[in-house]
Amino acid sequence: MRQIINSESIDWLCSKDAVFSNILDLYGVPPNWQRVPGFVSLTRIILEQQVSLESANACFFKLKEKLKLFSPEAMLNLSVAELRECYVSRQKATYLHTLARAVAEKTLDFESLHQLDDEEARQVLTQIKGIGNWTVDVYLLFCKQSPDVLPLGDIAVLRTLKELKGWNSKEEILAGAKSWQPHRSTAVFLLWHYYLNRRNRVIEFS
Repeated sequence: MRQIINSESIDWLCSKDAVFSNILDLYGVPPNWQRVPGFVSLTRIILEQQVSLESANACFFKLKEKLKLFSPEAMLNLSVAELRECYVSRQKATYLHTLARAVAEKTLDFESLHQLDDEEARQVLTQIKGIGNWTVDVYLLFCKQSPDVLPLGDIAVLRTLKELKGWNSKEEILAGAKSWQPHRSTAVFLLWHYYLNRRNRVIEFS
């Protein structure tokens, strides 16, 4: 599988925008954050929706402990009350059951999903309740390692672009980031790298 972080994409971005050279000078090359494609990773990304990564990690590892075998069938066997014991909100418990059912019933097939282009994959995933564009973007970045994803719903990316570029709206970001194509995913990893280091935070994405 290709990797988002590589010398070619980094050099290309640095030639287009000095902000990336500055990030590299300050904090070095970011990790190539990557997750195994499939049910477990998509579950984890759903848990990360609209909460801190620390909180989502606590929930994910509690859920792993509860499930023993992390499979769609095992997830469906957990009641909402049992999911709540793992710090899963009632709404996300519904999302996880919906996802597990889609995989168990083969409505969602991850092998087929990875044969699709990004927009086709987005159309498939967003048919599942609880999966919106941010969740798809993160899945494409971490699991599919797609090279040109720009998650406009990601708070860390938005805050960093406001700080470094003065871009306040999604329209400004889309227009300004055009020059980063086709390596916007590498740009996102660099922006996340800056965001975390600037705040002295060490987060395990993978």
